[in-house]
Amino acid sequence: MAFEKVTEKPSLYDDLEKKSIKELLVKINNEDQKVPIAVQKAIPQIEKLVEGIVQRMKKGGRIFYMGAGTSGRLGVLDASEIPPTFGMPPHLVVGLIAGGDVALRSAVEDAEDDFNHGWEELKQHNINNMDTVVGIAASGTTPYVIGALRNARANGILTASISCNPDSPVAQEAEIPIEAIVGPEFVTGSTRLKSGTAQKLILNMITTTTMIQLGRVKGNKMINMQLSNQKLVDRGTRMIVEELGLDYDQARNLLLMHGSVKKAVEAYRK
Repeated sequence: MAFEKVTEKPSLYDDLEKKSIKELLVKINNEDQKVPIAVQKAIPQIEKLVEGIVQRMKKGGRIFYMGAGTSGRLGVLDASEIPPTFGMPPHLVVGLIAGGDVALRSAVEDAEDDFNHGWEELKQHNINNMDTVVGIAASGTTPYVIGALRNARANGILTASISCNPDSPVAQEAEIPIEAIVGPEFVTGSTRLKSGTAQKLILNMITTTTMIQLGRVKGNKMINMQLSNQKLVDRGTRMIVEELGLDYDQARNLLLMHGSVKKAVEAYRK
């Protein structure tokens, strides 16, 4: 299949400035409903990636997300949510964005066009063949991501890509290419819309499934979440009440003493 930038094709809608607020909202929502269908088609590739990640993380491996612009921000977002949600050390899922942390809030000119910088950043983290590199690029053409994937794969590291154009250059570099073809954006070329939503859904699937497989969830509960605010302390307390049949105050004291639901329950049962 020849490479085609579906993400840059004209929107299916025109004269947007002439439409009412309700018309705009309804049509954006209509387009958004196409996203989960596109993601569903990629589940076999996502499954293969998660299997590889779990095998490696059980041996001490890490996940590195690489991206630029919206794609990079989504990778950093997903990585940053793993420690508070699952109690994992922050160095095990790492999001790297072209241009560094300043690019999370402001565009950094030409940063994504540097073919070599992504790999240089990975080497600073002592990347090795127990790790996994996931390149995120809606267009599938970002040099920063392509360079990182090419070098990682050449060094025996598991690589995957998440893109929204079929048979893109970034997919050619990845051992496991994940493609969510969501079609033209509502505003032509604005991949922060459907493409970004598809990428976020896929990232959710990758890390949530991985963390469950690594034992960071019990039943359907986040037993390793960090107790970083009163809402989470209350949630953890109620988990212990349900699990052990204690009264609320006793469960809360036990939780605060041990720092996580899992540790509190294990300590109580010893």
